[in-house]
Amino acid sequence: MSSFAAPLEREESEDIFDSKEPPVIDKIALLKQPSEEGYTKRIAFLFDSTLTAFLMMGNLSPGLKTHAVTMFEVGKLSDESLDSFIAELGKVTDTAEGEAKRYFDHAFTLRDTIQFLRYNAAIDPAGVGAGVDLLRCESLNSLDASTCSRVLNKNYNLLISMAPLSNEVRTVSSSSPYHIGPPVPEVNSVWLKMWMYHVTGCGPVSFLLAKGTRLLHLPPELYPYERLMITTWGHESTIVNTSNVLMALNEALSHSAVLLQAYSKRNEAEIVYVTFPFDKPETDQNDSNHVDEEAPKKLDLVNHPALAKLSNFVDFEHSCGYVTFINCSKQYSDRQDESPPICSSNVEIDSFDDWKLLDMYLGVPLFSTEVNKHTCDLLLSRNLCTEKSLIALTDSHRRLVLFLLDFISEYQVVPLAEDDYSGPGDAKSFVCQQMPGINLPPVPYPTRNLMFSTNSLTEITV
Repeated sequence: MSSFAAPLEREESEDIFDSKEPPVIDKIALLKQPSEEGYTKRIAFLFDSTLTAFLMMGNLSPGLKTHAVTMFEVGKLSDESLDSFIAELGKVTDTAEGEAKRYFDHAFTLRDTIQFLRYNAAIDPAGVGAGVDLLRCESLNSLDASTCSRVLNKNYNLLISMAPLSNEVRTVSSSSPYHIGPPVPEVNSVWLKMWMYHVTGCGPVSFLLAKGTRLLHLPPELYPYERLMITTWGHESTIVNTSNVLMALNEALSHSAVLLQAYSKRNEAEIVYVTFPFDKPETDQNDSNHVDEEAPKKLDLVNHPALAKLSNFVDFEHSCGYVTFINCSKQYSDRQDESPPICSSNVEIDSFDDWKLLDMYLGVPLFSTEVNKHTCDLLLSRNLCTEKSLIALTDSHRRLVLFLLDFISEYQVVPLAEDDYSGPGDAKSFVCQQMPGINLPPVPYPTRNLMFSTNSLTEITV
C-alpha cells in the first residue's frame, strides 16, 4: 500500500496558479522557473468543477468549504496544503441519504485517493514517491497549448484524471508528462459511446440526433421502455419518463445535439461497473470435481463478448478506468429492498443477452468507494505507473484517438474540424505530429441522425 513521508520542500518552484487573480476570469499566472537542484516533480491529480461543487454544496465540514473554494477559484491545491485538506475530509461522517450521499461518497474517495497517491514510490514513475497537486481542468484550459505543455512538463511527471470528468470539460491532452485519463476530449464525449456500440455491436437502443432535428413522435424502437436517458451536448445525462419526453426533447434539439437512449422498461435499470485492467475469475480445480449438472451455469461480465471486441481497440492492460453495463430489461418494483445493485468486479449473471455496453471512462473514479478502491488496487498490482507501462499506454492512446476521429469523420457531412487543421495532412497526421500539447478544436456536433438498434449503426431520416 501507499507509504508516507514529510512533504518535500520546493523552493523557487514554478507555480501555475496565482490566488491573487480575480476568480471571475480564472486566469493562471506563471511564476519564476523552479530551481533544477533538489527539485522533485510531482503527480497532478486532475479534477473538474463538479467535484468542487460537491464539496461546497454538501456542507460536509466547516473547514472543507474553504479548501473547496480555493480549488475552484485558484484552480489548484498544492501538496503543502493537502495535510490540512485530508484532515478536513476525515471529519466527514457518513450520515447522508439520497442525493446528499453522492457528496459524501466523493469526499471519502477523494481522501482515500490522495492518501494512496502521495509519496507512493509504486505510483511515481521516477520510483521515489512524489507529492500530489490537485489541478482543476478548467483552469488549465485557460492556458494556450504550448504554455500548458511547458508548465506541466516542468512541474509534473504524471497526470491522473478523476473519472468521469464532466462532458462540459475539455480534457488535458498530453503524452508528456504521461497521462492516465482521456487522451483527447472526444474520448470523454457522446461520440465514444456511439463508436463503442458500432465496433462491438452491443449497446442500448440509441439515437444520436443533430441540432435542429424535430420529432413528431418517438421512434417505435423506444416504445417498450418506460424511462429514457437524454444527454444534451456537453452536459450530463438525465433520466426521464417516456410519457412526457417529446416536448423536452424537441426543446433541447432546438439548441443542441442530443443522444436519446433506452434506459429501463420499468423503474430503474440494473447498472454494473466493471473496472479495468480486468480481473479474470480464477477457476477452482477442486470445484471442477463437484459440478452440479442441474445448476444453471453462471457467467462473468468480465468475459462479455463485447469487451473482447472492444479490447481490439482499447488497451485495457495498461490503462485504468471502468466500463458500465446496463440491463434495461430488468424490472424492479418501487420497494426499497428491490433497488438495483451496483457492483464493480466479478459479477455473475445468467446470460450476456440482456447486458449492454453503456459507456467507458478512463481515470480514477470517485463516485463509489468500492469502484475507487478496486481501481487503486489495480494501479498498484498491475504496475500501471511504471515507465514501461506508461509508454505502452501513450502508444495505445494514439491508436484509440485515430480510430475515434476516423469514426467521427465518417458520420460528418464535412471532414472533422476542417477549418481548424491548417497545413498539409489530415486529422490523423495532425494528431500524430502534435501529441504532446495537442490543440484540438471543440468536440464536433453530429451533422447526421444516427440510430443504433439490433446490433448495428445506421443513418436515419426523421
